[in-house]
Amino acid sequence: MKKIYSVLVENRSGVLCKVAGLFSRRAFNIDSLVVGETDDPTVSCMTIVSSGNEHTLEQIEKQLNKKLDVIKVKTFEETESVSRELMLVKVKYNRNNRRDIMEISDVLKAQIVDMSKTQMMIQLCDVPERAQLFLKMLQSISIVEVARTGTVALQKCRDQEG
Repeated sequence: MKKIYSVLVENRSGVLCKVAGLFSRRAFNIDSLVVGETDDPTVSCMTIVSSGNEHTLEQIEKQLNKKLDVIKVKTFEETESVSRELMLVKVKYNRNNRRDIMEISDVLKAQIVDMSKTQMMIQLCDVPERAQLFLKMLQSISIVEVARTGTVALQKCRDQEG
């Protein structure tokens, strides 16, 4: 079972270390961790994707809420959110595989963002599952390097009633 934690924290040094330490001490798993400043420069948002049983996921939320630097913790399931991951993939290409790479990129709506005579860099911004599929489809081609951001997510929009 996976859960997404959107954690607003005070934007100051050491906060990431404290949160990571909490996961480490309690042997909680972090599948993905992304941290960035919000519209308020004094506040950062940590998007943490974690997996475990129901009890473990409840404990993570409780422990996060106890941290002094934590302002607010929101949790939601993957189905209740819009999530994206940015991935850059550098591949070797030649005359024989160039067309295949371009077709795979086109089908998955990835963009070629840099090229040399023998390599190209492809950017994909999509849900984590499609990023994984993209890598799987490129396995037969010589992948040189991969960089991934991890998951960023926001809870789906819903209108307020009343």
